[in-house]
Order: sequence, then C-alpha cells, then structure tokens
Amino acid sequence: MKNPKLSSRYAKALFDFASEKNQVEEIYGDLRLFANTLQENRELQVLLRNPVIEPHQKHQIFESIFNGTLKDTTYHFLEVLLKKKREPALDTICEEYFKLYNTAHNIKPVTITTAQPLSDALKSKIVSLLKEQTKATIALEEIVDPELIGGFIIKMDDYYFDSSILSKINKLRQEFSQNSFQVQF
Repeated sequence: MKNPKLSSRYAKALFDFASEKNQVEEIYGDLRLFANTLQENRELQVLLRNPVIEPHQKHQIFESIFNGTLKDTTYHFLEVLLKKKREPALDTICEEYFKLYNTAHNIKPVTITTAQPLSDALKSKIVSLLKEQTKATIALEEIVDPELIGGFIIKMDDYYFDSSILSKINKLRQEFSQNSFQVQF
C-alpha cells in the first residue's frame, strides 16, 4: 500500500542531505536511472515487492544490479530502504524527490496529449507561452493518443485543460442524452 507521507518524508530527508553535501544533481540523476530501471523491468518490481523473497536475497540482487552504477549516497539510501522493508514505496519516494528537485529549480513539468505528434515550431511556441505565464522552466512531455481525434489536453500541476474533439463529442453526447425534447408527430 502506498503511503504518501512516508514517501515525502524519505524524499525530503534525502533532498536535505543532498543539499548539504551539494549532491542534488548527482542524486537526481541516480534516482532517474533507478526509477527508469524499475519502470522498464517488471520482473525487478515484482521481485523487490515480493514478501516471500528474503531481504538478504533482495539485497544481493540490488547490489549486483546497482553497486558501482549509483553514487555512494544514493546507493546507501536505497540500501537503507530495502533493510527497512520500504520496497513498495521506492517509486513514490523517487517521484517525491523529483517534485522537490523541480520546485527547487523552478521547473514545471507539463504533459501535452495530442492526436498527432506536434511540430517543433508548435512545441516551442507552447513552451514559450507557458514559460511566459508561469515564469518557470517548462519540462514538456508529449503523449500521442489517436483516440483524441484532434485538439489537445494540457496538464500542469493542478491545471487541466481539455480542448480535444473527443471531449467535445462526449459533452454533446451527454447533452443529447439528457435532452427532454421529444418529437411530436
């Protein structure tokens, strides 16, 4: 079960320690590598979360994969999480660290979903408009979803703007289903 308070506390502790040691960038890179490895390897996720596998076996597997590839601080932090049996929270701890990093560096992650890939000119225009509005650096993630038919969806922080044709069709469908007008012949 995910525990957001637990994840944010561990991430905050790591971020504060990294700030003291001037290792924020290195640890960010290490956690990015770790999170991507977890995301790409379903078997590793299952293995780390499996309560039947002994902790020392998990530690051996973790050591064989990540020892030497991660900085000492990151490696020991993740090792402590394994010893404390916090494996289910590993991905959310990484996410919380990324949020703290983005806040500290004034970076706004933005997701734009479109039916077709955006041209580079349009991407740069969107980024410049959002940058002007937020006064922050924009980290744009583009998702292509052909089901939208056309238009776009923008997600940034708590802001959600849906201007897709699919949402307009769904709104019309809902309006017509609730229409009380009946044809009299």
